[in-house]
Amino acid sequence: MPASLSRTRAGVWLIGARGSVATTVVAGCAAVSAGLHPPTGMVTETPVFAGSGLPALSSLVFGGHDTVDCPLPKRAEALAAGGVLPPGLPSAVLTELGAADREIRPGGPVPADTRSEEELIAAFAADIQDFVERRGLARAVVVNVASTEPPGSGDALPPSSLYAAAALRAGCPYVNFTPSTGLHHPALASAAAASGLPYAGRDGKTGQTLLRSVLGPMFAQRALAVRAWSGTNLLGGGDGASLADPAAAAAKNAGKERVLADTLGTAPEGEVHIDDVPALGDWKTAWDHVAFDGFLGTRMVLQTTWQGCDSALAAPLVLDLARLVLRAHEAGLSGPLGELGFYFKDPVGDGPAALGEQYAELAGFAGRLRGARTAEHPGVPR
Repeated sequence: MPASLSRTRAGVWLIGARGSVATTVVAGCAAVSAGLHPPTGMVTETPVFAGSGLPALSSLVFGGHDTVDCPLPKRAEALAAGGVLPPGLPSAVLTELGAADREIRPGGPVPADTRSEEELIAAFAADIQDFVERRGLARAVVVNVASTEPPGSGDALPPSSLYAAAALRAGCPYVNFTPSTGLHHPALASAAAASGLPYAGRDGKTGQTLLRSVLGPMFAQRALAVRAWSGTNLLGGGDGASLADPAAAAAKNAGKERVLADTLGTAPEGEVHIDDVPALGDWKTAWDHVAFDGFLGTRMVLQTTWQGCDSALAAPLVLDLARLVLRAHEAGLSGPLGELGFYFKDPVGDGPAALGEQYAELAGFAGRLRGARTAEHPGVPR
């Protein structure tokens, strides 16, 4: 495991802190820290990040906002019953789940909420600042893992942007793991630029789009003409319910389609359909049908099926991003962290869309952090 130079504690403030992804993040961090499970799926635990000065998993302190009141231990038990968490894990990390649950504050806006945008932002920022100060944290990162919201209309700030604005006000870097607006709202552009804080996003790349970011470059590099690329997503849980809204689904699909356009050089025919199947719970199935032409116009087809657990796919990436952005903040980096495009469907900043190229940029970022660490602590061997 990469060693952490600093033993100071750092905060991870989760928006949607009682959801499936957040619960898996907290339980998974505790399990890996205690040596109960290996850090499978965590890129930051591979040798490329050795010596980068990332905060240790055991140093992370969790809190967050949510509009629901189901306690994390109870949520974890439900996830274990559904096969998302290993049997017995909720009881093994009960202390850590309880500690995180006590740091969750009411979110908003809720129905009949009469607070103005400014009042909501101020309240959210005060919650985050209190968390940092009361727990004696060196710094904290705000990570949005809430369910996808429909695109906003007009000048009003959607909930994700209210939380993003609160993160800036609290002096915390921000990660948007969802397709929701967050810092992308035009009203926040100047505040983000003036904050001097690093930020990353948007929309975590966990399954179907991860595969597309590998297959798209393959077709382009082999000079095979893709005529159509269609897909279907079947999923349940909170995201399935929220993506049943066509507007929310459109926001989700935009990133999936952008990856194909960027890697193929043109947008092929076809689209992605998202179907809410509540019985699937946290599990999802993604099917792709690719029609392409080979030599002499020979027509061929590639079909792929991806079946996975959404929270188990997302949680290690959220932990990676939290550690990377916390370290970037410590190193004095600011602005959009385009080198973290490896993790997102719709990355901030300019960068490649092909996964291999994105991984190369991520490895370069690890080297940048190592260099910063050497500058901060000249006597520490690299």
